[in-house]
Amino acid sequence: MNVISFKERKGWSITVHDLSGSPVAAASMVTPFVASPGSDRVSCSNPGSWLILRPGDGTWKPWGRLEAWRERGGSDGLGYRFELIPDTNGGMSAAGIVLAESTLSSNKGGKFVIDLSSRVGSGGSNGRATPGSATSPVCSPRSSGDHGYGLWPYCMYRGFVMSASVEGEGRCSKPTVEVSVPHVNCTEDAAAFVALAAAVDLSVDACRLFSQRLRKELCQQMELLG
Repeated sequence: MNVISFKERKGWSITVHDLSGSPVAAASMVTPFVASPGSDRVSCSNPGSWLILRPGDGTWKPWGRLEAWRERGGSDGLGYRFELIPDTNGGMSAAGIVLAESTLSSNKGGKFVIDLSSRVGSGGSNGRATPGSATSPVCSPRSSGDHGYGLWPYCMYRGFVMSASVEGEGRCSKPTVEVSVPHVNCTEDAAAFVALAAAVDLSVDACRLFSQRLRKELCQQMELLG
């Protein structure tokens, strides 16, 4: 994991390797986590974001996008939204399908869950569409060369997909990731979910109030550069 941090939290990256040492998934912070004007927190109106990436055709292809921010009010938690990205040219700008949108406790942590068993359908904002049921047309990563993108949006996630436990801010956690067997057809499938879980975990720290110091291992390179 690389961590590059100055006045804003940016440039963090995660790479997941298989047992042979080959990279099989990655997460890259593509939108910096910065405090909203007049505040020391990352706001919902200007969230930081990660791209979850899978290898394909000799390069990295975007599979999903995770946005995170610091909630206001009594919860004072980590707000997040995760969506799948269809494989179109310049996929970062493509409209995705939201699979998870909720809040975790910034202090105690909690579970990040993708479970389409009882989703209530609704139209998403900004061109996003929320799955209406367990049979919603949502694409799963596949073991084929195009990772299932050629079937978008006709291949589906159903029911429970994954969960990951994360610790609260300031703690060095090791997320426990559970993935439903039908959604894992190859190493890259499992690795993509692991990269997503790691990005959720690091978002707890990325969204920490800017008046508070990051834990040592996350600001070590900044100290060396300073």
